[in-house]
Amino acid sequence: MSLPAVLIAAGSSPSPTPSKSTTPAVPTYQDAQQSATNAASWVEQNWSTWLAIGLRVLLILVIAGVLRAVVQRAITKLIDRMTRTAEAVDGTSLGGLLVNNERRRQRSQAIGSVLRSMASFAILGTAALMVLAAFQINLAPLLASAGVAGVAIGFGARNLVTDFLSGVFMILEDQYGVGDSIDAGVASGEVIEVGLRVTKLRGDNGEIWYVRNGEVKRIGNLSQGWATAGVDVTVKANEDLDHVKATLDEVAEKMSAEEPWNELLWSPIEVLGLDSVLLDSMVVRVSAKTMPGKSLTVARELRWRIKRAFDAANIRIVGGATAPLDEEEAADPTAAVAAPSVFSNSDSAQTAAASPLAPQRPSAK
Repeated sequence: MSLPAVLIAAGSSPSPTPSKSTTPAVPTYQDAQQSATNAASWVEQNWSTWLAIGLRVLLILVIAGVLRAVVQRAITKLIDRMTRTAEAVDGTSLGGLLVNNERRRQRSQAIGSVLRSMASFAILGTAALMVLAAFQINLAPLLASAGVAGVAIGFGARNLVTDFLSGVFMILEDQYGVGDSIDAGVASGEVIEVGLRVTKLRGDNGEIWYVRNGEVKRIGNLSQGWATAGVDVTVKANEDLDHVKATLDEVAEKMSAEEPWNELLWSPIEVLGLDSVLLDSMVVRVSAKTMPGKSLTVARELRWRIKRAFDAANIRIVGGATAPLDEEEAADPTAAVAAPSVFSNSDSAQTAAASPLAPQRPSAK
């Protein structure tokens, strides 16, 4: 091959393509102007929608805030009314003693805190859902999940809900408080702690009872109002009733005038009369209205004084529903014994006939 042909062939070979540049293209003024125009057009088309959504959200928040403030103020007024001390109940001065200011204040603060929390949760939760709905967020899955979760929790924690609601109503109605002696049916003792779910009691032997509020069906409060000290005195049926009543009146008058019994007794000791009359005894009942929780103390002291006064007045106190007869009035102990039987005589024919036959010995041959 000649040299010119080789050169022609070499000249006809394709030259290598230049590599593409990695430098980013700089946006031109026309591109920026087009982007701004598109944004302005989008804002112009949707500004009314966003403004409506913003105004709706603002209105929801304002209404929720005002409603929350109104509800909390109403709760505060209710708590203030509960905190006020009652000067009298049914027009009696004794009613003022039934109310403890500090206890009322603590109970009011506790229930007020619970009511405020519940009101805030309900109002703000509803407002949050309305705000999400204003942004056109589908709440159906959220509400369905919440409904299913609520049903599951309701079935699983129904006892907890019952205890909580019972505790709320117990505090609202002031059924008992710390320091009260109560009988809750399942347990009894002094209240040492009151909660929305559990009430803690200390029993007579020092044990601590944890009583669920939902399990309490009845409450007997021994520390509210007043207590009654009742003493039954059983005397012989032939005692002079006027003498017995005069002795009891003397004991009652003397005890009511002495300290500290004059402070524990809230009314005069009364001889109510015969409570029962039996064949050989009669029961005279004595009663007194005392300070709450002091009825047993007053009753013990009253029994002590009655026994000493009856001993001094030679009035016999008998025990039990029926009094035993005196020794001098007792019947002949042999009167209840049956007449001797013929079988008691070992030589009688009846005894010989009823005796087993003695074995006979063989005669000797």
